[in-house]
Amino acid sequence: MRILLINPNTSRAMTAKIADAARGVAGPDVRVDAVCPSVGAAAIESHTDEIAAAAAVVELIAADRDGADPADAYVIACFGDPGLDAARELVDAPVVGIAEAAMHLAAVSGRHFGVVTTLSRTLGRAHDLVARYGMERACVSLAASGIPVLDLEDAASAAVTTIAELSADAAASGADVIVLGCAGMADLCAELTARVGVPVVDGVAAAVGMASGMVRMGLGTSKRDEYARPPRESAGGPGARGERDAPAHPSAGGPGAMSDAPGPPTSPHNVVPAEVFA
Repeated sequence: MRILLINPNTSRAMTAKIADAARGVAGPDVRVDAVCPSVGAAAIESHTDEIAAAAAVVELIAADRDGADPADAYVIACFGDPGLDAARELVDAPVVGIAEAAMHLAAVSGRHFGVVTTLSRTLGRAHDLVARYGMERACVSLAASGIPVLDLEDAASAAVTTIAELSADAAASGADVIVLGCAGMADLCAELTARVGVPVVDGVAAAVGMASGMVRMGLGTSKRDEYARPPRESAGGPGARGERDAPAHPSAGGPGAMSDAPGPPTSPHNVVPAEVFA
């Protein structure tokens, strides 16, 4: 089984860290490849960043889909789940966002959960996702650490202490489980669990577990109505296909290779993997 893990920001260091976390929970028969765009947002910390991130997700999934060895499942490693719906239109395989996976597993692990995320400006998006995933009753707190995403690359920073304190506050106010609201926090999960004393869910691990489970169950993305293939070719978009029922993997190429499907190569949204962290 092959899972493609997509970090929608351009940080290679964070992509490598996320890949390590994903492989730590993947089964021995699961190959996790991790990619990030070569151009785009350095960190996903605003609505503008999210647009760039969504474009990167769609481009990278389309490129992989059209390659010689398309993934059996895809994981979007950003807590805003950027591009999730569009990505699901492009492939039959499972596509899992880390926020969706983390919230669902947290709701199984305990009755109530709290989310600890990065900057306060991202809380609006977190509130939106809680509502979208039907978690209003389960989610009892959302807290921002004030830590920028890229600061999480520094293992020697005080980030873990700040996040642990906010997690303990959430637990004290009724959260049975803590959800980490950024893929860059993936390597902190075990330490935070030990410090706080309640289960801590890393969305990267949750999404990899969910995606691999779906593959084993033979459960993919429904092609009925909303997630059916896009009916028309977009303006140079990566999901462009001349026919609605065109095959899922028509062209050859390596993992993460750019698609041979029509589309202007000079589009500002066209991105390629900076590196495949295989």
